[in-house]
Amino acid sequence: MATNTITKIDIFNHIFPETFFERMLESVTDKGKVKRWLNIPFLVDLDDRFRKMDQFGDYRQILSLSAPPIEAMAGPNHSPDLARVGNDGMADYCRRFPDRFPGFIASLPMNNPEAALAELHRCMKDLNAVGVQIFSNVNGLPIDGPDCYPLFEAMAAYDKPIFLHPIRTSSMPDFAADKKSLYEIWWTFGWPYETSAAMARLVFSKLFEKLPDIKIVTHHMGGMIPYFEGRVGPGWDQLGSRTADEDYESLLKSLKKRPIDYFHMFYADTAMFGSASGTRCGLDFFGVDKVVFASDAPFDPEGGTMYIRDTIKVIDELDISEDDRRKIYNGNARELLQLTV
Repeated sequence: MATNTITKIDIFNHIFPETFFERMLESVTDKGKVKRWLNIPFLVDLDDRFRKMDQFGDYRQILSLSAPPIEAMAGPNHSPDLARVGNDGMADYCRRFPDRFPGFIASLPMNNPEAALAELHRCMKDLNAVGVQIFSNVNGLPIDGPDCYPLFEAMAAYDKPIFLHPIRTSSMPDFAADKKSLYEIWWTFGWPYETSAAMARLVFSKLFEKLPDIKIVTHHMGGMIPYFEGRVGPGWDQLGSRTADEDYESLLKSLKKRPIDYFHMFYADTAMFGSASGTRCGLDFFGVDKVVFASDAPFDPEGGTMYIRDTIKVIDELDISEDDRRKIYNGNARELLQLTV
């Protein structure tokens, strides 16, 4: 079925506003770390972005900054300013091009908890952000700690989503004897693992019991969770049976639901790099009402178009009703982000 006439709202793709990009380059001392970004015009050049967006009919983007996280680029004294510049830049693009960009996702200086909370409130109240992006760890620290909880609490009060983006680098080895991760395993398998581990930490910290209405969108269709449904389900129903030095059995008994039921409370996006089987697996696990269209552009071999095109092809070929297809393309995003577009 042709879907050029269906509005497509891409809720997870990435950009560097020009002002932010200039400030970022000043902040990053090792220019080798930004080599890839310098070769992707789509990230910074709006004309290049618009030309590529025009290939996909009624196609719009919710903007978010690309990795690396703000806190990885600047220390706690400078990260708040970097976040402010990035959020102001995205808000400016949304004001100037509302038909292209119906909203943006704010970034936070997570290595400065007080400033992060202040920036969250500024973006939600003054800039009309549709959500906030956090990463699966904060410079190695898990996100289920006390510094992060006020952010979750605030977003639950705003009834706007948190977008969970994985982050892992080659400095995190795959085996204990190694000094680094080889062959970009840190990205290919490490990022889905990071997403899954962060989700598990939130589940077992009882975040969904404390904040039952919290909305969290997991990038790349929930990482490993749908594929490992058997381990997440019957496997974690036996939590504690494999562990002698922690009282996980008491933790399991204290949960109001099965562990897997909490994982079903997350949202997931379709940024699967064109994997039809992975998309179907994720859709089976999360359900059509919890899946939103996202491409992860522009990090593909064509600099922006391939992931969009291939993701649309996968969604168009899903064996689902037209109403469910529209939910994935725009209906769920409109409701989740409270969009008027």
